[in-house]
Order: sequence, then structure tokens, then C-alpha cells
Amino acid sequence: MADKFSFEVIKTDPETGARAGIFHTPHGDIETPVYMSVGTQATVKGVLPRDLKEAGSQIILANTYHLYMRPGHELVKAAGGLHKFMNWDRPILTDSGGFQVFSLAKLNNIKEEGVWFRSHIDGSKHFFTPEKVIEIENALGADIIMQFDECSEYGADYKYAKSALERTVRWLDRCAAAHKNEEQALFPIVQGNFYKDLRLESVAAAKPYAKHGIAIGGLSVGEPKPLMYEFLDLLQPALPDDVPRYLMGVGSPDCLVEGVMRGIDMFDCVLATRIARNGTALTSAGKVVVRNAVYKENLTPLDAECDCYCCRNYTKAYLRHLINAGEMLGAMLLSLHNITYLNRLMRGLRAAILDGTLRDFREEFYRRTGGM
Repeated sequence: MADKFSFEVIKTDPETGARAGIFHTPHGDIETPVYMSVGTQATVKGVLPRDLKEAGSQIILANTYHLYMRPGHELVKAAGGLHKFMNWDRPILTDSGGFQVFSLAKLNNIKEEGVWFRSHIDGSKHFFTPEKVIEIENALGADIIMQFDECSEYGADYKYAKSALERTVRWLDRCAAAHKNEEQALFPIVQGNFYKDLRLESVAAAKPYAKHGIAIGGLSVGEPKPLMYEFLDLLQPALPDDVPRYLMGVGSPDCLVEGVMRGIDMFDCVLATRIARNGTALTSAGKVVVRNAVYKENLTPLDAECDCYCCRNYTKAYLRHLINAGEMLGAMLLSLHNITYLNRLMRGLRAAILDGTLRDFREEFYRRTGGM
């Protein structure tokens, strides 16, 4: 059977190592570098799938932990998998649920076999093993699935970070053994906290499993951005060249630019919709907090350079009114705009790599937006 996944690097920037590529998947091609909108519970909050496509979204994420808790992976499987259940015919990625097990559960007990945790919904007790996670992800049916890993928190000491990394490697082997579906690409995850030797050790351990892609976890977890960039610089020459490189949980505009400059191909983050619900927009001229009084009588579009539905049809004054009145349409319109903006930013970065103007693009981005 022909491989369902392949990755082509169309051009590499000789100065930075930034890449423009195409990731071929069963549900379509993904032009990279790419920002992936987060649809935690099989929906990107407040945005119709139809509108996501108009916004340029190529792939979205869903969350294994949350979908296991409700409605349940067996129901999703019975519905024909996530693509049919949520009516999305483009690629989907599911995380392993590992981060939520550690971050959401008030009580968890990490063992070699797996993790006992209590539901954030009703307090019921559950046990996640690498094998169980793969079973859930296989049932959900996303194109790209993540291994079950242990993400050590920022500030963890060396001993714990090393222990978590070694467990992540053992769990990776168990995930790979349990995964049998050729329609799904399993990505290993690089951990190691903020210890350089552990990060490089993790890359070396993950590489044999990086058949279709590799992910970097445990960054953007509270550390200063320059420290994240330092570790991306460390990892860049060690990462495989022939598969996509995915930086997990990163999606602010400046981090997207800096990540691309360091050879990252895929990003995801909830930021675009989360800040929209609080009345903040990402624009070509920087952040606009529309709930502020300065926009009360401002009858100009949110972003004069954007052609999304929000910017074509509504003014800052109207958006401010919606947000301050608590109307859901305000969050919906700002979410659609923010996703459109980030997708357009990624297309601009890709074009700059292809044109050989990436440094100029970066300078212009910071000049106009301040990095946001």
C-alpha cells in the first residue's frame, strides 16, 4: 500500500533554515508553514466550518482528553469519525490528551503503566495508558495523532525533567506498538524541559519514530520568549529535515514569525479565539482592543488591509458595542478575523521564503505591528 503521508520541502531559506513545503495527507495537502486553529471539543469556538475555509484554514485540531470525556470516542467512531461528526473534510490533528491530564486534573497519579486522573467535569476516575490513548485517537480518526507524553512544568528540577523525558520515551515505544492505522500519522514529541542535554537526548530518541513528523512540546509554558527561541535554535540542526516539525501550543504572531525563522513548519494555539472573546483583535497595524472607549465612535473597519467578513462589513464602533453588550456575535466576528489574520501571516511568511525576502518580511512585520 502506498504511503498515505509525504512531505515535500519546496524551498529552504539558506540564511535561516526556514522552509516552505507541502504536507500530503489523506484529507488534502497542507501548505507549510501553517497555523492550525484549535477546535478543542470538535469545534473552533464561535466559527462555522464554512467560514474557517473562507479564512484560509487548512487543518484544525481537536482534543483527545475532552472528546473522551464527552461525547465519548466510541460515539464519534460510530458517527464515522471526527471528519463526519464535525463536518470538516480537511485534515485534522488530535493531541494525546496528556497535557490536559496533567494541567486540568486536581488529582492525578502518574505511574509507569499510565496516569490515574479525575474528570474536570464530574470528578469520575479514569486511567490513561499509551495504549488507551492510541485506542481513543484511532477511534476519533484524525489524520495526525500525537503520542502520550509527560510534559514537565517550567521550573522543574533536572531529576524530575529527566524522569519525565525517559517515561515519555518509553510511552512513545508503547504508542508506536499500539498504533496500526496507516490512515493516521503518529508524531513523537520532544520533551526535556529547559535542559539542553535532555532536549537533544529527546530528539535522538524520537527520531526513529518520526516517520511522518515530529513535535516539540513543553515550550511556551511560561518561560520568557528569548529562552524559547534559544531552545529552538538548539533543536533546529538536530531535527530531521524530511518531515514536518510541529511546535505545540505556540500561536502569537511574533512567535509564529520567530518559529518559522527557526525551521518550524506547524503551529497551533487557542490565542486567536481566546483573545477575541475578550475583545482583542490582531491587525496589520498591531493589536486593537475594541472594548476600549477610544473606539466608541470609530466608524472605520477593524483592519483596512483585511478582506474577511468582519472587516468587509463592520466598524470598530459596532464591534465595541457587541463586546461591551456581551453579544456573542462580537466574539464570533473577532474570532473569524483573528484566524484570518494568522492564516494570512503564514501565507506571507511562506511567500517570503519562496521569494527570498524573509528577513525583509520579518523587519516589516515588527515595524508595523510592534510584534504585538
